[in-house]
Amino acid sequence: MTSTLDKAVRDAADTREVLVAAGAIQALPRVAERCVPGARWMLVADETTWAAAGAAAQAALQAQGAVTAAPLVLPAQPRLKPRAETAQRIAQQLREHGATPVAVGSGVINDLVKYAAAQAGTPYLCLATAASMDGYAASGAALLEDGFKRTLACAPPLAVLADPQVLASAPPRMAGWGYGDLAGKAVAGADWMLADALCVEAINPEPFNLVQDNLAGWLAAPQRLAERDPAALAGLLSGLLVSGFAMQAHGNSRPASGSDHQFSHLWEMEGLQAGGEPAAHGACVGVGCVAMLALYEWLLDQPDAAFAGLAAMPEPGAVAIAAEVRAALGSGEVAVAALKEMTEKHRGALRAVRVQRFAKVWPELRHQLASRLMGAADMQAGLRAAGAAAHPADLGLELATLATDYRRARLIRRRYTLLDLLDDLGWLDRAIAALFTPSGFWGRQARASPVAAASLAN
Repeated sequence: MTSTLDKAVRDAADTREVLVAAGAIQALPRVAERCVPGARWMLVADETTWAAAGAAAQAALQAQGAVTAAPLVLPAQPRLKPRAETAQRIAQQLREHGATPVAVGSGVINDLVKYAAAQAGTPYLCLATAASMDGYAASGAALLEDGFKRTLACAPPLAVLADPQVLASAPPRMAGWGYGDLAGKAVAGADWMLADALCVEAINPEPFNLVQDNLAGWLAAPQRLAERDPAALAGLLSGLLVSGFAMQAHGNSRPASGSDHQFSHLWEMEGLQAGGEPAAHGACVGVGCVAMLALYEWLLDQPDAAFAGLAAMPEPGAVAIAAEVRAALGSGEVAVAALKEMTEKHRGALRAVRVQRFAKVWPELRHQLASRLMGAADMQAGLRAAGAAAHPADLGLELATLATDYRRARLIRRRYTLLDLLDDLGWLDRAIAALFTPSGFWGRQARASPVAAASLAN
């Protein structure tokens, strides 16, 4: 493990051990006994991850005399969805067998088992099979509940294990998803800096620095991921795990999730398809990251005169908020949940205070953001080198749809981001429009040659 990952594990609130190394599967029985002595273990996998690591893990546990229940192997086709009701069914089986689970898989399996373990009142371990997302070590599980993707409270695993050769055997597109998820931390950090400067949500220095001080290094060699280099994949997983530990330390997803993720959550909740399958979370985050970096570039490029005499837009009332949500999202479950988020976001009538504060802090904040943020085009190039989605066309989205979704994405979370600042200023529509003019970021690009849609499906 890297020293950064070592430190993150030492400071973790719940996770006790992480092993990303050859032989991790054979080490599972020893780690399991240290974490939960005398437990009855139940491996939970899908058919694909069972073949990749589950069967070997079951054999290793049994060879060492561990008590095991029959494994729960879920269908791999159609692709498993992160539904809260599925986790409840897993929890019921855990209770019936008096078992402690080991999640064998990546994003969906881990989140299902994480929440199931919490519902069953037991800890769990994770055997990761792909460097595809940052949720392995995070508190909370991102699951669909009543049609809306929510982060449901539950504890992270006591241990995370991964063999780099198993990571290398996963489809290459999964490393692209992981790179996209990690890339989004650039926007998450900038949004948190903005919220901190405006006294909306203070930065927690240790989790912030744990991610932001190491991010450039984690993103530095994307081409090695496309080549299935086991060492590079281990490094990518280490960065994703550290991001999870930062969320674990902070108590929520702020260190790793900003407006980039709001695009992803919007598209996932609305069932965006790529290659006939649900678009992968990391693929959506990568495109959302590029979209928001372009918007930050627009703000940073505004002349000093634009910031003279700033004034806040009038506070929207309940009727106006409801009308905007209804116009953007309709009247279904997503809209109902978004209305709650927007009502909370505007509680307290603080727009004028935020804008006044922004006028004072902008010169220094501008310097800080400019020194930290990667350019949108550079991030796009890194994503492409990793085999990841980098353009809305890679997800089957038209540029006109992306233009609309800049505003729609703001509606689904109360978390304060650049989208909210620009809305406070009355600049959001103008900023979005500028990105799509012939001289704007998206307007300057010829339509990207999409990565094969099937490589981006979850």
